[in-house]
Amino acid sequence: MSQHTPNELTEIFKRDRDLLTRLKRDDAHYARLADKYHEVNREVHRIEAETEAASDERTDALKRKRLGLLDEITGIVTQARCSAA
Repeated sequence: MSQHTPNELTEIFKRDRDLLTRLKRDDAHYARLADKYHEVNREVHRIEAETEAASDERTDALKRKRLGLLDEITGIVTQARCSAA
């Protein structure tokens, strides 16, 4: 997909790009969460861009899942920031 996908982790955590790279390399749990977040976020984007059809219920469920993943990822990033300081 050639368009910019909103809500990517590197966009949300702009100041933490190096930290995200390190976490993805060194923390298997974070890497799985980031991959799942990326997958769900892209699916939401395709639905919102109307390149993929989905019911309102499916869209809402995906958005809730994305938010839950983001909450967990934010906790990991915050903890890693504190550990690095």
